[in-house]
Amino acid sequence: MKKLIIALGLALATTLIPACSAPQPRNTGVYMLIDTSGTYAKEVEQAQKIINVVLSRLEPEDAFAVARIDTGSFSERDIIAKIQFDDRPSVTNQEKRRFKEIVDKFLGSVDPSPYTDITGGVLQASEFLSEKATGRKIILIFSDLKEDLKPGYIRNIPLPLKGVDVIALNVTKLMSDNIDPREYAKRINDWKRRVELGGGDWRVINDLENLDGVWRPMS
Repeated sequence: MKKLIIALGLALATTLIPACSAPQPRNTGVYMLIDTSGTYAKEVEQAQKIINVVLSRLEPEDAFAVARIDTGSFSERDIIAKIQFDDRPSVTNQEKRRFKEIVDKFLGSVDPSPYTDITGGVLQASEFLSEKATGRKIILIFSDLKEDLKPGYIRNIPLPLKGVDVIALNVTKLMSDNIDPREYAKRINDWKRRVELGGGDWRVINDLENLDGVWRPMS
């Protein structure tokens, strides 16, 4: 009987002690996709401005990657630069300068891509952010959101975006959009639907003067 009382007491004590969970990471991971097809290859200056803003806001231990949207974007080879910054601010500042040099050099001589595999790029971005396990995960898409796949490529698949903020930037209107504005709205709504079905949050920022909106939590 005495053993039973002791066992019951231990069980009760266990239920009263709050479970201690590991602290959640507070750093941020950003993956930026840059459309290099057609007229977007001429928009690199805008892309560079966005990258500079992102670099200025990231802190030690944050992660950042910049990749091009190419014919087949689900590939490490399309990542222009990637890094998880050091925990020392002085080292982080040096890493940011080097990161900017690498990206600027690439964008200064980029060749237009014949196809636009946005889905593959988003899948690659999701994989990168998952591996970094940052507290907040952001995918930036610098594109008109018009996907043009090479024959044979399969991209009608779910997007694993739980807990990811997906933000489309500078979604310019195509010539066909001027003829039928519904095409523009449909592209945006289709991507919104795909992102939200994958568990992510969706936002569009066309005025690049409002890039602070990137850092506002969506929920």
